[in-house]
Parts: sequence; C-alpha cells; structure tokens
Amino acid sequence: MLHRAILFAAALAMAAPVAAIEQTPPDVMVTGEITGVEHQTYREVPFDVPEGTERITVTLSYDKSNKTVVDMGVWDPARFRGWSGGSRDRFTIAPSDATPGYLAGALPAGRWRVMLGVPNARADSRAPYSVQIFFDRAGERRATAAIADPPLKAGPGWYRGDLHMHDAHSDGSCQSRGGRKVPCPLFRTVAAAAETGLDFIAVTDHNTTAHFGELRELQPYFDTMLLIPGIEVTTFGGHANIFGPTRFVDFRVGMPGRPDIRALQRDVAAAGAILSINHPALPSGEQCMGCGWTWQGTDYRAVTAIEAINGTMTEGPFAGLGFWYARLGEGHRLTGIAASDNHNPDVAPGNPPPGPAPIGRPRTVVHARALSMPAVLDGLRAGNVFLDIEGTNTRLLEVEAMADGERAAMGETLQGHRRTTVGAHVADAAGAFAELILNGQPTGARQQVGSDDARLTWALDAGQACGWLAVNVRDSARKLLLVGNPVYLSCSAVQPQR
Repeated sequence: MLHRAILFAAALAMAAPVAAIEQTPPDVMVTGEITGVEHQTYREVPFDVPEGTERITVTLSYDKSNKTVVDMGVWDPARFRGWSGGSRDRFTIAPSDATPGYLAGALPAGRWRVMLGVPNARADSRAPYSVQIFFDRAGERRATAAIADPPLKAGPGWYRGDLHMHDAHSDGSCQSRGGRKVPCPLFRTVAAAAETGLDFIAVTDHNTTAHFGELRELQPYFDTMLLIPGIEVTTFGGHANIFGPTRFVDFRVGMPGRPDIRALQRDVAAAGAILSINHPALPSGEQCMGCGWTWQGTDYRAVTAIEAINGTMTEGPFAGLGFWYARLGEGHRLTGIAASDNHNPDVAPGNPPPGPAPIGRPRTVVHARALSMPAVLDGLRAGNVFLDIEGTNTRLLEVEAMADGERAAMGETLQGHRRTTVGAHVADAAGAFAELILNGQPTGARQQVGSDDARLTWALDAGQACGWLAVNVRDSARKLLLVGNPVYLSCSAVQPQR
C-alpha cells in the first residue's frame, strides 16, 4: 500500500490560524487504503512527535461505503496509550487530560504509532483513509483546535453561568449513599449545576488538572451545559481562577524560575487561559491562609476579571465589590464576575451569609456570540456582563451609554460628550430600584423599576461624562439584586463649558 507522510514546513505552521478544524492544517498527514486482504488485521501508522509537544490530537477519516470498519488506538515509543475501537474518529492526549479510553501523561518525543484495526473489509473493497496528527507546541494550539467541540448553542445571547466550584479532585465534599461526608464525585457537582438551568460552569479545583479528563467524559452527556476546565491557582498571596487552560500551570510563586506573581501571570497566558482574582478582600494569615489578594506587583493588564461577589458575601468588608471598584478607579479595565465557590452540591438555597452558597447562586451572565468556551471567554474579556445575585434564569440588565449617535454597551468605551444619556433595560425585577454609579460612587439618581420589562434613562452633563459608569439594581430593602459592569467614558473629547 502507498503511504504518504506530509510534514508541513515550520513557516506554514506558524502562519496558519488556530480557529477551526477546517482552517488548521495538520502537522502530519498519512494517507493510505484499506483493501479486502486486510480483513481482521492491524496496520501501524507511525509518526514522530517533536520535543516540547504539549498535546497530541489524532483524527481518522475513511470510506465506509463498502461496510469497511476501522478501529483506532495509539502507542507511544514505550507503551500503550489508549484504544477507542470504532467508536471515535478523533482523540487527544496531554499531560493534563485525555479522551476517555486514552491515558493522560507525559508526551515523550520520538516515534509514536497509531494502530488501525480492521474488523471488517469485504474481499473486493477498497477504502481510502486519512490520519491527521496535530501538535500543541511553541505557542501553537493546533491539537487543541482540532479537538474543540462545536458550540452547544449557536448565535449571540445572554448565557448564565457559575465560574467557581470544587469537587473530590480538591476539597469538595457531599453526603455518600450511606450518609457519610465523603469527597464528592465530579458528576454530582455537574449534575447539580445542570438542574439549576445554568448554561455553563467552570470547575476550578485547587492547583490541579486532575478533573480535566473527567470533564471531557461528562460533556457529551451534559449537552445543554458547557463545561469549562478551570484551576483555582492557590498561592500564599492570593487565589485566582484561570479559565480554559490547555495544561497545568505551576502555582509555586517564589520557586526558581517563578520569582514573582508576574511570572505566574505569563504562564497563565502561555497556557491559553484568562485569569480572575478570587475573593480578593478576604483576610489572609491564619484566619484564612492566602485567601485575600496581597501580591505586590500584580500586572492588572494580565488580569481579565475580579470576583466581585463570592458566594453569599455580597457586600461588606470581605466582599470583592469594593476591591474591584478600587481597581477600576485606578484605570484598570477589569470585568466583574460572581460565583458560588461551591464545595458541596447538596447545599440548598436560602443559606444566610456567611454560610455556603448553592451552585448557581450568584451567577455571571455573559453576552457571548455562542455557547462555546472560546465565545464565553471572549465575552468575559469584552465585559458585556452582569451579575445576578439571586441566581435567577430570567433577570436581565442591559446598559448602554449614548451621545451624538454613538453607543457603548458594558465593557465598551464612549467618547466624552457634553451630554450623555445612559439607558438600562431591566427585566423581572418589578418593584426594585436601579441606581446609577459614577466612578464607584452612587449618584443618588435612583429610579424605580416599574415593571418586569422596564426601560430607564439618566442624563449626564459634560462634567459627569468622564471615567466609568455602571447601573446596579437593589430591592426595596437595599439588597443587591443585579450588578452591572462598567461603560467607560473617554474624557478626551470633553470640552469645558465657558
């Protein structure tokens, strides 16, 4: 049989976009043909893995028209690494995770072998096949792109999620079938989240990627809720969630090669993740070891988000809202998020502060182009996001600033003008009050939300249209219901009144 291996030149590899499988050329492609004489035999497809490879993805396509069946598995230079038979047309292997049926672990350089088994090939059949191999290395994410799932929902919209929770892979617990407190299996956490109607969750176990492979296994079953791999990077100077890493990120700030927090931040970016500082205003020391954010020299340009609300800590000295507002006041553009920080899926709604919060309360609501991990992470970066404190599936807060025909939504910038109008669309909060926040301070311009589909407006003069604004919604007892993200106001075009 004719085998043809094509190694793409390095220049082409660097130039190709990592956006979709169709646009991502493989690093290696081997083509051939299965004929009837190979009925119930095995064929090796060798390929070489270069040094520094962080992930390998293999795809198989072949002509099935003559009832040919091809199974697939793989061996590394020293050992068996997995088998999926004829049930899959692709698999991925990395140190952090692998497709079910395959073994995560180190990716040794050298000669690997895809093994094709042929349980059926009719005597007169001819079935062309193609094996494509993709690598993650040197900043390229070809293997990650080649295993990416399609969006669970297409099209833009508001998607509701919980971005912080734990399970048996770190310190999550729940009640066993016999009534004992035990490390809680990940599927219990995911199932509890799905029952709340969430669109997405991030599972963020402390300093580990052990749950990543299990998330790959669970995602096809939980096909209405996106499962985002995350890590709560737990350091001596604070905790931060990272969302969407493709590999382990070393948390040991102060070790050789990681002298400060900025070294960790660079590694987070290199792993393809975004970083969100968790519960930043909590105390540190023996009262809560490493909980508050105390790292000097934090590069806030490399921070995407701040956990403004963690669990039942909505306001007060230990809530993150003030920390977030203070960083905004320093000129940093950071998305505020909210999350349950759940450690037990059996926790029911209604626990008063500072008790634990149930999954999905509070939740972060992100405007994204689709329900997929890249789209949700891009939505967090963009900042068109609001926080639903009570974790509903119906409340809505849309905010935009308008002037001279220009508009800017949350996370966007409006050039300064002499007169700016702020508009808010609030849904399912009749009887509450909306308050306008300018540069972190309530203006006193409160408006009642008169219906479950209310449109509210405020007018700003030139002296106010500078810095950033937000809209929050409170109930009649002044409890926060909804928290908006900033609309930024550029002062450059504002001319003083004469």
